[in-house]
Amino acid sequence: MKFTEQKIVETLKLNYMPYAMSVIVSRAIPEIDGLKPSHRKLLYTMYKMGLLNGDKTKSANVVGQTMKLNPHGDMAIYETMVRLTTGYGALLHPLIESKGNFGRVYSRDMKYAAPRYTEVKLAPISAELFRDIDKDTVDFTDNYDGTMKEPVLLPTVFPNILVNPNQGIAVGMASNICSFNLKEVCEATIAYIKNDNVDLLQYLKAPDFPTGGELIYNERELRNIYETGRGSFRVRARYRFDKKNNCIEIYEIPYTTTAETIIDSITELVKNGKIKDITDVRDETDLSGLKITIDIKRSADPDALMNKLFKLTPLEDSFGCNFNILINGRPQVLGIKGILDNWIEFRMNCIRRQTAFDIKRKSERLHLLEGLSRILLDIDKAIKIIRETEKEDQVVPNLMKGFGIDQTQAEFIAEIKLRNLNREYILKQTANIEALKAEIAELKDIYEKESRILDIICRQLEEISKKYGQPRRTGIISEQQVEVVTEEVMIEDYNVRLFLTEQGYLKKIPLTSLRSSGEQKLKEDDRIIQEIEARNKSDLILFSSQYVAYKIKVHEINDCKTSMLGEYLGNVLELNEGERILYMVATEDYSGYMLFSFVNGKCAKIPLSSYATKTNRKKLINAYSNESPLCDIRFLREDRELVAFSDINKVLIFNTANINPKATRDSGGVQVMKSKNGSIMVKIKELDEVNFTDFDYYRTKNIPAVGCYLKDEDREEKQVKMF
Repeated sequence: MKFTEQKIVETLKLNYMPYAMSVIVSRAIPEIDGLKPSHRKLLYTMYKMGLLNGDKTKSANVVGQTMKLNPHGDMAIYETMVRLTTGYGALLHPLIESKGNFGRVYSRDMKYAAPRYTEVKLAPISAELFRDIDKDTVDFTDNYDGTMKEPVLLPTVFPNILVNPNQGIAVGMASNICSFNLKEVCEATIAYIKNDNVDLLQYLKAPDFPTGGELIYNERELRNIYETGRGSFRVRARYRFDKKNNCIEIYEIPYTTTAETIIDSITELVKNGKIKDITDVRDETDLSGLKITIDIKRSADPDALMNKLFKLTPLEDSFGCNFNILINGRPQVLGIKGILDNWIEFRMNCIRRQTAFDIKRKSERLHLLEGLSRILLDIDKAIKIIRETEKEDQVVPNLMKGFGIDQTQAEFIAEIKLRNLNREYILKQTANIEALKAEIAELKDIYEKESRILDIICRQLEEISKKYGQPRRTGIISEQQVEVVTEEVMIEDYNVRLFLTEQGYLKKIPLTSLRSSGEQKLKEDDRIIQEIEARNKSDLILFSSQYVAYKIKVHEINDCKTSMLGEYLGNVLELNEGERILYMVATEDYSGYMLFSFVNGKCAKIPLSSYATKTNRKKLINAYSNESPLCDIRFLREDRELVAFSDINKVLIFNTANINPKATRDSGGVQVMKSKNGSIMVKIKELDEVNFTDFDYYRTKNIPAVGCYLKDEDREEKQVKMF
């Protein structure tokens, strides 16, 4: 096998660049008439087939005929056709009237029927794309095999580039043009022609989509799009609440999504427990149009629920604008005024060419009639010249010589039938000479004056607006009217119970499901060391054996059942080797205190607010003092009496109100239980956890104190060390 060395740059230039340019120029990017080549070839084929005024024909027939201009295959052509039809509904003003199933733009799964079953013809508005195309308004070029001619552009009478949406992905670039209301486009174009400094937002209020919905109006964003051709805006679905059936009906959705995508997103949210107020969601689309029905619980607020769905699903979506258009074969990203400038220039050129065509045709007609008027003076002479000419090829030269006319005029006279060589016929024909001269003068004046051409454009736009204009489909709502959905609003709030196990597992079980649950499932040799109630919106602080406080949101922990092990905190919190969670506390307002008790007899009372952070820090080091080993940790909602035990059975009942709080998290605390003969504090208990015969015997008003020996009658309580 032989290999030939080639420079990669040269290979790309020779092989890849021609392909890239072909995709950009001849396939993916629309031109100033608002059409890609595939659209133009299809529509022109239908125009030549007489489908503008005739009856519908089978789509397969059109596809077959289009292949004379477009060799990309029948299904590619048919897919192009589908997008332009009234049935599919992707355009504000569909260019093709259709009969049969063409699918729907708002459905991902609704497939169109085969071309042998469907029928099409050109829509009335398509006539405006072809107006005067036979009057040399645009250039024509050979098709791919040189057997036919096709237009390079269509002489669109209105800015179709802005009226119907267009999307294309080329090589290294893309185009995404939103649609605007036809009446607004025509009014804006007329206003811009009359005043270059016009504020287009006064006329072109906002984009308008065939699928409706509501556009969230942000003037700064829209001005940026209008000026630069780039930017994005948000569109959301429209819905209504059916009180009788307690369901939400969505009947218009953003242009960029589909009903199936929305339903899948909602289903996923319900499955993951992020939305609990929805009982069912289904597609009820029928012949009357789109409808997605969401059944909700009686207690649910439909508007609040929809605000969450707008945030979490494609029910609210953004449309990214990239007004990339081919201008004279070169891709350019243009703002609205730039697009209108180029369209107006293109349209003026079409009118000039049409005018020049009419001038030429009328001048030719005038020239013939002027020759005919010459023989009016002496018809008998003309007849005599023709009769006395011996050879046929001398008739024209003899007429030219006899009347002083040129060859074209002589040919015209020579072709007149004998029955028409009468005075009446010739007078009728020549009576139009003055009218023709006036028409030609008028056309020449139009051709020479730019202002008159612009007046024609404005007049045509007014006609189009009046004839084909429709009300806006996409509503406009101010950004101020849209409720800002914060992360807090997005979280479902409900009561939960949290279980912490010795081996580091955390279970979050909703109280509603806990009531009907069975026994707790735990790993072998594992046990629950703490159980607390919380809200799903609470913050959870977990204290570890390595003096670290970890902070997470309760809603970030997945709901589980008693039959599940729960979340392993070693993975969730990324604990160090040997590090384990000792205690947890859930809070919503960071009120209360943490009480850390140490074996040296000291207790540190730290406000829980010391663990609140402005940023979303997940890990707080030096969460408590490391001067002495910890013997107990607990949360105090408010001050209360606690029972301290030493390793020599000394007992002390003290009130936490006597412990001054310290703002510093790793404070060593204050002495509560004095040491006797080297004794240490081993545990802290609640009053209701002990069964003393005489509580006052162990109480102290002041701290520190040594405490009293445990009475024999109080020794029933088992003492279990924390470590």
